[in-house]
Amino acid sequence: MLRAENLAVRRGPCTVLAEIDLELRPGEVLGVLGPNGAGKSTLLAALCGELSPAQGQVYLDQRRLADWQGSERARRLAVLPQTSTLSFAFRVEDVVAMGRLPHASGRLRDAQIVMQALQAADAVHLAGRSYLALSGGERQRVHLARVLAQLWPGGEGQILLLDEPTSMLDPLHQHTTLQATRAFAEQGAAVMVILHDLNLAARYCDRLLLLDRGRPHALGSPDEVLRVAPLQAVFGLEVLVQRHPERGHPLIVAR
Repeated sequence: MLRAENLAVRRGPCTVLAEIDLELRPGEVLGVLGPNGAGKSTLLAALCGELSPAQGQVYLDQRRLADWQGSERARRLAVLPQTSTLSFAFRVEDVVAMGRLPHASGRLRDAQIVMQALQAADAVHLAGRSYLALSGGERQRVHLARVLAQLWPGGEGQILLLDEPTSMLDPLHQHTTLQATRAFAEQGAAVMVILHDLNLAARYCDRLLLLDRGRPHALGSPDEVLRVAPLQAVFGLEVLVQRHPERGHPLIVAR
């Protein structure tokens, strides 16, 4: 699995992330929370190898992540960045099919996986359209399908890292996106997702990491992390923490 040991990242003279000891577990969704500038996207970039640590290491299984070859790593680890830019009028299916490039599964099988991934992302109705004609939220769902296709159908040993996958989505598709993420983890994959919505995190995540100024403030279950004192300390927000009337997970209400 993917784990970080004593991870620190610097930008110039500034340490922007430090004291990170973290393991992504098979079958689990780990949510990462924190205010703007807390180090969430920096953590994701370090975990996928985009940023080199100033201290510590990231391991995939028992090997340093940096020692994995590109295509070999891509069959195990997929990343959805905060923004994904394409400036060509590819068809939606062609964008999703980019996720299949590390594989040699054949054109017919790849086409089947592309449609299954689009269905999981609630984007199958976009098939045949030009990517450039899509709205921001529709593009976001197409890119979710792309990274799902890269690891499809998911399984133990695979890791999915998502940076704010719900940021441009309406409420319905926020839930369908996180339901797809949840279902992917239930196949055995380890999932990490950066979120800003505390209630979405409470509903869909097994564990939460709360970052504050580049350091871990709390790590545990939603019940352990989503409490009044940590949320006020990190976000400066006065809240009420109640229980969801049907599901029982924490429900955060701003005072």
